[in-house]
Amino acid sequence: MTAFYLLSDYMREKDIPNGVVVAGDIGATKRSRNFAQALNLPLAVIEKRRVQQPDGSSARVLNVIGEVEGKNCVIFDDEIDTAGTMVEAMTYLKEVGAGDIYACATHGVLSDPATQRLRESPAKEVVITNTIDLPPHKQFDKLHCLSVAPLIAEVIRRIHLGISVGELFNE
Repeated sequence: MTAFYLLSDYMREKDIPNGVVVAGDIGATKRSRNFAQALNLPLAVIEKRRVQQPDGSSARVLNVIGEVEGKNCVIFDDEIDTAGTMVEAMTYLKEVGAGDIYACATHGVLSDPATQRLRESPAKEVVITNTIDLPPHKQFDKLHCLSVAPLIAEVIRRIHLGISVGELFNE
């Protein structure tokens, strides 16, 4: 099962003007490309690398591949755990002139200090599903949690009736 369509349908209904889907790092590129295609939006990728300094230390350098300046960004990933990568990406996008920023992930693990980071982040909205129970103290104003219950119910219905479950995800 996948919550990909649940999330992409939600974001498509928001009808974000002048949007771009952003992969928060190179590892999220394939998922983000598929998400961008589902939303009929372009893709940008944040590249992170370490560069050796003359004193022997290393520094992290961020670069964006694609156009984000003046655009409303949707950062898509499979999960948000501590939110370090997500918030770093959001902060960088704002520094290079991005408009509104939406974070979107299937699993909201939200290990400490994720909720504090996301509350203080430049995100306009953080969208997750309820695949992981979120206690009240981890909920915050910018957080929107989508229920996977209708998806699970449809899978159960299809199994009971002998209808293909795979076709549900090929629409």
